[in-house]
Amino acid sequence: MIRTDARLADGRDLFYYSSSAAHEAPTDIRDLEPRSGTGELRYDALDGDWVSVAGHRQGRAFLPSTAECPLCPTTPGNVTEIPAPSFEVVVFENRYPSFQDPGDAPGVDAGLLAAGPNAGRCEVICFSDDHDASFADLDVERIRLVLDALADRTVALLEIPYVRHVFPFENCGEEIGVTIRHPHGQVYGYPFVPPRALSRLENARRHAEATGRDLVRDVIDAELADGSRVVAQTEHWVAFVPFAARWPFHMQVHPRRDVLDLSGLDDAERDDLAVLQRVLLRRLHGLFGVRMPYIAGWFQAPKGPLREHARLHLEIVSNRRAPGKLKHLAGSESAMGAWINDIRPEDAARMLREVEL
Repeated sequence: MIRTDARLADGRDLFYYSSSAAHEAPTDIRDLEPRSGTGELRYDALDGDWVSVAGHRQGRAFLPSTAECPLCPTTPGNVTEIPAPSFEVVVFENRYPSFQDPGDAPGVDAGLLAAGPNAGRCEVICFSDDHDASFADLDVERIRLVLDALADRTVALLEIPYVRHVFPFENCGEEIGVTIRHPHGQVYGYPFVPPRALSRLENARRHAEATGRDLVRDVIDAELADGSRVVAQTEHWVAFVPFAARWPFHMQVHPRRDVLDLSGLDDAERDDLAVLQRVLLRRLHGLFGVRMPYIAGWFQAPKGPLREHARLHLEIVSNRRAPGKLKHLAGSESAMGAWINDIRPEDAARMLREVEL
């Protein structure tokens, strides 16, 4: 992997990732205003977590046409966020971030109405310069380059003093909430450990204190022993539908070795993962003969005392439960956080295994 660093017209960072040679970095010729708004973090005293209030994001693109896509390479008729006429993988700072450099903003206020700057980092990663591609369409070598880029960004973001947790993820499909169709993902550097990640870490800590064992390792061993929810296995990875899956189609992908984050994967594990991730997404898309909406996100180790209890894993979820039918997060899920799944996890795993590639 070769990284070429550049800057956009408003000062944001941009990084070209190439598998073979340094990338040419043309100048961003746009006349851009500095990013507006910084937003703020507000503490929800009842739920005990943080909410980013970022009103400046209302101006971001919403399902632009192919001719106006901001993530395509720059052409004479469409000057975009990526000045180059072609690329393999690109990462750049989001123009409308949920979190950003707080500068000289004051710290967090105390009390029931605690608030502070939404310190953090939001980056966009473009997987391909082909507007009509999907992650599952990428060849194995390109997926490996994406993994290398995400590992590099994980290390870089964890070096930022106010970032505590790094979350790389992809939203795929308008049904899941995508606002730009070009194949891309994001990397969030949170100033806190997000609620779901924190819950898993605290459960792992309690499990270790009670048993002396690793919780994720015990879950993997239990799934392998049962076998009914395992979707695929390789030399270095295991993919299964969780026993208590929340979504109609819900997979977790775990390395067999204990790894804290993407940067800790060795070459063999990254090569193996590139093949497996492509297979799993193709199985997902093959379920009903239509491209499935999904979210794919990496759980990684945060900074701080709970870091030792973390274990890297990928989670892939889809809200499509049948052809033409979506699972909507209604009263029980949205209001109370109590999930109801319409498909037995064992049936979902069987359906995924039976997809012919």
